[in-house]
Amino acid sequence: MGKDLYEQSPMAKELFEKANDILGFRITDLMFEGTEEDLRQTKVTQPAIFLHSVILAKTLGDGFKPNMTAGHSLGEFSALVTAGALSFEDGLKLVSQRAQAMQKACEMEPSTMAAIVGLDDQVVEEACKNIDAVVVPANYNCPGQLVISGSFEGIDQACEKLTELGAKRALKLSVGGAFHSPLMEPARAELAAAIENTAINTPVCPVYQNVSGRPFTNPAEIKENLIAQLTAPVKWTQTVQNMLADGANHFTEIGPGKVLTGLIKKINRQAECENISAFQG
Repeated sequence: MGKDLYEQSPMAKELFEKANDILGFRITDLMFEGTEEDLRQTKVTQPAIFLHSVILAKTLGDGFKPNMTAGHSLGEFSALVTAGALSFEDGLKLVSQRAQAMQKACEMEPSTMAAIVGLDDQVVEEACKNIDAVVVPANYNCPGQLVISGSFEGIDQACEKLTELGAKRALKLSVGGAFHSPLMEPARAELAAAIENTAINTPVCPVYQNVSGRPFTNPAEIKENLIAQLTAPVKWTQTVQNMLADGANHFTEIGPGKVLTGLIKKINRQAECENISAFQG
């Protein structure tokens, strides 16, 4: 992941080496040569994705001037750096702290998530409310696809109930814990102080944040939303709908994979999308 960037762009190489210094270990060795098990380490996964996305965006140069930015969960930090609200260094430090705080929360209370396909959001929301265990909507990915998050008991009960209600799929996910749920409160509390002590600037363009799907440029509000993000659902469907309503006519996904491009097309088939996942030269 990102090896082409490191080898072909002097600026990218400099930023990767800076990241190694900030993190206190050579994440580049794991990104370029590591096993799948190496990359799945919490301290590696989130910083690696952040680095690939942000450094790739920076190599696009002055010609890359988005009118608005957004990111899904972890991607919100990349969106803030790309919009100039966060420095590269501060963004990486926060992402590293976020990953470690989430790992601790997962170890305190083992939990999980499940993808629910083929039901209206309101049906899923109502079912979660009526279950006597922790389970909440976590990722509003696109119409008909909502990820729920909670205790093992809550997820089991919800999957059974939602299958009865007609879900095409109720699939448990292979994740470390109940992200974007009340069970992440210890991580939210730990990360809040770090975010409060980090300088956030007025971005050069609006950043559409996960907690509401609406655009923000006020640094104080951006901080508040970032802190709330760990225990609040990711409103990606609403984010894309709001961006389209505000005039977005072309989406560029930067980073590993094409997941967001796929979700955007499911939200609006007419949306123009492109994906940049490797060094452009």
